[in-house]
Amino acid sequence: MKKIIVCDAIHEKGFELLRKEEGIEIIDAVKVPKDELLKIIGTADVAITRSSTDVDEKFLNAAKNLKAIVRAGVGVDNVDQEGCSRRGIIAMNVPTANTIAAVELTMAHLLGTARSFPNANNHLKIDRVWKREKWYGVELSGKKLGVIGFGNIGSRVATRAKSFDMEIIAYDPYITSSKATDLDMEYTTNFEDILACDFITIHTPKNKETTDIISTDEIAKMKDGVRLVNCARGGLYNEKALYEGIKSGKIAYAGIDVFSYEPATDHFLLDLENICVTPHLGANTRESQEKIAIQAAENAISAARGVSYPNALNLPIKAEDLPPFVEPYLELVQKMGFLCAQINKASIKSVKIEAEGEVGEHVKSLLTFALVGSLKESMGDKINYVNAEFIAQEKAIEIKHEALNNTGGYKNKITVRLTTEKGVTTVSGTVFGEDEQRIVGINGFKFDFKPKGKMIIFKNSDVPGVIADISSMLSSEGVNIADFRLGRDEHGLAMAVILVDENIEKKLILKLNELDTCIWAEYAVI
Repeated sequence: MKKIIVCDAIHEKGFELLRKEEGIEIIDAVKVPKDELLKIIGTADVAITRSSTDVDEKFLNAAKNLKAIVRAGVGVDNVDQEGCSRRGIIAMNVPTANTIAAVELTMAHLLGTARSFPNANNHLKIDRVWKREKWYGVELSGKKLGVIGFGNIGSRVATRAKSFDMEIIAYDPYITSSKATDLDMEYTTNFEDILACDFITIHTPKNKETTDIISTDEIAKMKDGVRLVNCARGGLYNEKALYEGIKSGKIAYAGIDVFSYEPATDHFLLDLENICVTPHLGANTRESQEKIAIQAAENAISAARGVSYPNALNLPIKAEDLPPFVEPYLELVQKMGFLCAQINKASIKSVKIEAEGEVGEHVKSLLTFALVGSLKESMGDKINYVNAEFIAQEKAIEIKHEALNNTGGYKNKITVRLTTEKGVTTVSGTVFGEDEQRIVGINGFKFDFKPKGKMIIFKNSDVPGVIADISSMLSSEGVNIADFRLGRDEHGLAMAVILVDENIEKKLILKLNELDTCIWAEYAVI
């Protein structure tokens, strides 16, 4: 029985998911004082935290059995990632659940900087002064918006701003230019193009490269009357330089949701008139809180079962060095390796990754994840990102990777080729959009299904009556079919992937294997 401890408050939807999961015990420590938390965390396998719990040395020393931690939200400033890595603990966050909330807050600040809504509201509501001529603003239409960071949030802000007839210039060294140009937006590698814009908004993580990315020198190069927005991380704009720029009038207005230190109740920026401030509200919508809780619960369940570690932060590779489109493939390839090993249960001889399309340039980065997935079936908690390649060497498992020409119908496709004493199993997958993972092939049979849930994989002779036989047998055992995907080949064979709602006992798989038309049947859980 795996244990997941919830250290801070999350939406009830997250708790509902956790309680429904079989084989997992939930420790609700939301109301437990933090000093008492250290006394009960020692048996937990996975912890879910938010900003109220510091994952520091005391926490990690007390959490002797911890395998993974999920920070329910984007920010991980309160998580000692290096300390987690030393102890072999995988640290994860939930970076996309609040995307729309952050995008819409940015738009609110963008509009606020253009029209001084907060000041006009206060002037009328609090001061009771009706003075329209004091609040002349500017229109977004026809103005240039510089977007620093063109990921999930930045690109969506740009799309919405474009609907206001703004001209968009995107700056992001980690994307291909086509991500912007395909949206009829300008892409630049020259940061001074951003500084020449009428409005500037930033959507990057906070690191050595981005801290103080806009400071005194950059502000001096900007247009007089420029308007700045920061709903990402405090300190991306140097706050002292920002203060001087606003005070001097060089910056006409700023919209700020985040600060270098929080709570920022006595921050010097609050003394300025032409600035709109909010207390870090990027994720503060009812919808985003529900999404965060659901994703945190799903991630914790996957980590507890060792299936995958979505959005892992302390990886053996630097995820931030990879283009954003590659990141979903890290999780996908691990799930594919796990699926391969469940289909082909035998001593592993080799694991090979094949990649088609742009992802082929990063195929080597996928190897560790495929190994963890492939070895999880036989090694359980003993395998992790740190030791996977060493264990493969000890077991004389050959690990290979190859970038192939893109001959299929997918922009990007990866294949895990697992060779065991029983033979070769292949699972192919792709990612649609930004993060929609799909399995598109098993042993040459074409499919399209999400790598998630309980499933029976059934290979059979392609003759009439097979589906009826399977359905009848599952029905007699009280197993509900959630989805049924069928693949066929040109040699009189077929393969079914049957997604089910209930756990499948071994005896049922043995019964399915006894059907005359069955070549083999296996049960897998991802």
